[in-house]
Amino acid sequence: MIVVGLTGGMACGKSFVAAALAGMGCHVVEADALGHDVLLPGGAAYSGVVGHFGDEILDAQGRIDRARLATLVFSDPVQLAWLNGMVHPAVRALAEQRFHDIAAQDPRAIVIYVAAILVETGSHRDFFRLIAVTCSPAQQFERAMARPGAREDDVRARLARQIPNSQKTGLADYVIDTSGTREETLRQTKIVFEELSSAS
Repeated sequence: MIVVGLTGGMACGKSFVAAALAGMGCHVVEADALGHDVLLPGGAAYSGVVGHFGDEILDAQGRIDRARLATLVFSDPVQLAWLNGMVHPAVRALAEQRFHDIAAQDPRAIVIYVAAILVETGSHRDFFRLIAVTCSPAQQFERAMARPGAREDDVRARLARQIPNSQKTGLADYVIDTSGTREETLRQTKIVFEELSSAS
């Protein structure tokens, strides 16, 4: 089994590329989905986060209201760092368990781990290969604004917190540029898949 990191800035096309790789036979593990899991009641980070921020972040069902939590931390670097320090290790531990489960079922698997901040956290070094998905900053902003509920100030703030796409692509083994057509993105993705298949 090989585990490959897939990263890129907000709205660069990570999900599209990951779905394409899944269709080609890769196993895809999404850090965002694991982040949701560890914050659910009973999840590894739930008690610590509720204990730190209080019941005000809970909805009527006792679940963490992620939008309310985001409002508290994204304007406060100290609180954001605390939250990341609680959530990221829990996500990584859950990811390792998923990798182990996949390996047990498919020893020759190609696992794609999708996370926006692999480079920011330095964890890009932990993977067999790194794929960076990129597009132009203008396209990135336009795509982000097209998402349901997007607000310009939030989008600009999130983009400002991420390191430039050029820095991520500079560290990557493979770069997939999603600026063109879907067909062109799929063509690049297929080339990457074929190279990974020969390595697995």
